[in-house]
Amino acid sequence: MTTTLPLIGHTPALPADPSMLDDAARAAVPTTPFGLYVHVPFCATRCGYCDFNTYTSDELGPGANRSEYAATAIAELELAARVLGPEPPEISTVFVGGGTPTLLPASDLVAVLDRARELFPVAADVEVTTEANPESVTPESLAVLRAGGFTRISLGMQSAAPHVLAVLDRRHTPGRAAAAAREARAAGFEHVNLDLIYGAPGETDADWDLSLQAVLDAPVDHVSAYALIVEQGTKLARRVARGELPMPDDDVLADRYEQADRVLRGAGLEWYEVSNWATDRAARCRHNELYWANAHWWGIGPGAHSHVGGLRWWNVKHPAAYAARLAAGEHPAAGAERLTPEDVALETVMLGLRLRDGLALTALSDAGRARAADAVARGLLEPDAHAAGRAVLTDPGRLLADALVRDLTD
Repeated sequence: MTTTLPLIGHTPALPADPSMLDDAARAAVPTTPFGLYVHVPFCATRCGYCDFNTYTSDELGPGANRSEYAATAIAELELAARVLGPEPPEISTVFVGGGTPTLLPASDLVAVLDRARELFPVAADVEVTTEANPESVTPESLAVLRAGGFTRISLGMQSAAPHVLAVLDRRHTPGRAAAAAREARAAGFEHVNLDLIYGAPGETDADWDLSLQAVLDAPVDHVSAYALIVEQGTKLARRVARGELPMPDDDVLADRYEQADRVLRGAGLEWYEVSNWATDRAARCRHNELYWANAHWWGIGPGAHSHVGGLRWWNVKHPAAYAARLAAGEHPAAGAERLTPEDVALETVMLGLRLRDGLALTALSDAGRARAADAVARGLLEPDAHAAGRAVLTDPGRLLADALVRDLTD
């Protein structure tokens, strides 16, 4: 049974069926690029720092195991096509994330992509990304993915130091990530990314330098580097609470970031978002740029979030409940909210300020513009860009990006 979607702002989530897209939402879809996100919730083991919606058991109930998951994801794809029809938007990006998508057979991931191509118009230059753990791919599986239309791969390296990988509960050996990157290039992937995490307990300056050098020795055109965050409810948080491991040190995290930026830029990778570097514009992750631009996307999978025409919704989190909803012909949404103009304005600043191009000062309130001028005086925003009407972070400003966002939007 479907229900009428209530129009709500940032209030507690309400159960909803976002099939009831209104005319305004539908009219907004063609105004920006449109993407698909496909969440694969399976992992071989749970990393101690991770709080994503992932599951390590192969069997999670009827319809929720790996062997049936591609068919379940396709069922939501078909629902999306019905909701967005009769003239569905052209897909410009597809991102398969997790979890570890490459725990599924490569042919299953290709089957989901093939069905998306049957249901939606697809841009000729569509970017199709999959995340992967280094130990979960082989030259053979990578060849299947590339032949099936995947153009980009993002490999979770995290570190090249064995003891840091152990603290993070990563399973691959230190050299495996770079080897997987070389295999992806050999398979014909146009773009290869390695993910790094810095600031783990026990990581030294030499460890971080080793990781950065290992990245530069790999055939990558994109690098993501994130400060370790101790998320509540994780194994890492429990170890920190017990005193087994120290909390990441803010000064060390800043030093690590500056070191990464210096090394990566010296090797020809320029930052285009606070945590992301690429060799050129073509190497940037267009799917993430779609998120940062408040564009439109449909999220497939348990716990996946979607945004279409100012309506945001999120699916039920457990794979068994997700599969059961779709098997019963129901929408898998757990709740939804209608973004208000104030919500959109806030998110425009939150996301836009983190980008290399920054954002227009007109996106700020009068108070925000006054604080932006103060941030220029403090060396956190570029003076020339400010004079031209944009708020653009300086190198020191990137270290304080989150605090500056709060300052400009308060």
